[in-house]
Amino acid sequence: MATTPSIPEVVNAPATAATPIVLTPAAIAKVKEIMATQDPVPAGLRIGVAGGGCSGFQYSMSFENSAGMMDKIMRFDDLKVFVDATSATYLNGCTVDYVETLEAAGFKFDNPQVKSTCGCGSSFSV
Repeated sequence: MATTPSIPEVVNAPATAATPIVLTPAAIAKVKEIMATQDPVPAGLRIGVAGGGCSGFQYSMSFENSAGMMDKIMRFDDLKVFVDATSATYLNGCTVDYVETLEAAGFKFDNPQVKSTCGCGSSFSV
């Protein structure tokens, strides 16, 4: 019996129960700013969770030109965000913000599923 490939699901933000992550307006603006400097301009942003770091998992962000077959695609204004099915499990309820302080600037993940983080704050466990 032949199966047809899964078509990525598109979810329009703001977040609902079906949206695993939320991007704040500051995060959306910064991603768009960075994307505009890329040549060619990518189709969207991929957010994921990968094994690694001293606590077991770490977040990843990269630009993508197309969605994968098992991706959930979310739209924040006109920004597409791709999340693979496995990462969506770990990112459920996560808020991504862009923060600038006197000491540093960067993307901050606020994930209610995280049970502990490492000392440097770059990895987590669930």
